[in-house]
Amino acid sequence: MSRRSLLRSLGAGGTLIAACGALSGCGVPAAYVPAGERARRDVSDSDRSVDFANWPLYIDTDDEDESRRPTLEAFTRRTGISVRYTEEINDNDEFFGKISPALINRQETDRDLIVISDWMAARFVRLGWVQEMDRSAQPNVAEHLDPQLRSPAFDEGRRFSVPWQSGITGIAYNRRLLGREIRQTGELWAGDLRGKVTLLSGLDEAFALLMQGNGVDITRWGEDDFDLICEQVDKLVRRGHIRRFTGNDYIKDLSTGDVLACQAYSGDVIQLQADNPDIEFVVPEEGAELWSESLMIPNLARRKRNAEALVDHYYDPAVAAELASWVNYVCPVPAARDVLADSGDEETAALAEDPLIFPDAAMRARLAIARDITAGERTRFAKRWNAIVGL
Repeated sequence: MSRRSLLRSLGAGGTLIAACGALSGCGVPAAYVPAGERARRDVSDSDRSVDFANWPLYIDTDDEDESRRPTLEAFTRRTGISVRYTEEINDNDEFFGKISPALINRQETDRDLIVISDWMAARFVRLGWVQEMDRSAQPNVAEHLDPQLRSPAFDEGRRFSVPWQSGITGIAYNRRLLGREIRQTGELWAGDLRGKVTLLSGLDEAFALLMQGNGVDITRWGEDDFDLICEQVDKLVRRGHIRRFTGNDYIKDLSTGDVLACQAYSGDVIQLQADNPDIEFVVPEEGAELWSESLMIPNLARRKRNAEALVDHYYDPAVAAELASWVNYVCPVPAARDVLADSGDEETAALAEDPLIFPDAAMRARLAIARDITAGERTRFAKRWNAIVGL
């Protein structure tokens, strides 16, 4: 399942927000929830539990019993707080459609903690659908959160969100079959790759790397930058250069050799390299997108303090290291690197030196967090991009 799921058409969220806005004067509540209406009485002291919704395969499991999750069990042992953990988020828009009726109508979602991609997190912040976290109750977050992730445009100061894991959208390629290296995004358009390249189908997933290939600062890109990549991609499609647009299914194409180079996510490639060392992942010289999927506490969550404690648990460097060694995405806790390096296990210690889990200074200099597509831009941008992709 794609953790960076594609945006289909306008997405369930876009159409729902538009409808609510149009009906707000006709007895249907407006989508935006003011700050004073987001919280309810916290029952954390009397109900020592927390409901945590996450994506599939996005947490450590026990080698002998996959139903057990060691880092969650450690949290319960330490705090006495039990965790009801559900792997129910398979697509950002699908999950939005599932919980948005409750949030619009000022009702609880039955979830204390959720994980959604940064572009969707931006929508939740914009709508006032999540509560501000109490950082005074989260000393590990305050001390250990990666400085590069501390203040994204959609949530300056990280008041409403905390990264669960991060990743890099870059380029993956089969060096042996291609017979050369790729170091720049523009090299994807070389003649020997005609019909052997895939791009990500989701607008939010694809646009940043393509803009960076044009030398654009993705922290402050504009409409002209977007229109230019659409023109370029459209021409490539018409020439038959791009084989197809994908979700995470690019993994199969790259593994079989049907595709020689593609847009890809760093965590996926680490898994691929275990079976095929010919697969390379590159952060292009012009840069790549650093993204996160963030923990958030939805409005009216009954056990907010318990949820905040669980978030802080995962920012203990030892816990973050255990999680990073299993999921293999960019760890948002740099201090976890030393924990892995000192593990005494050769294979585990090697993860500390992997720049796709702990980017070094040279790689970090080429990573940027893209500014979000605004609500006003999304309708036109999605319509144009989806026409090219065929969604």
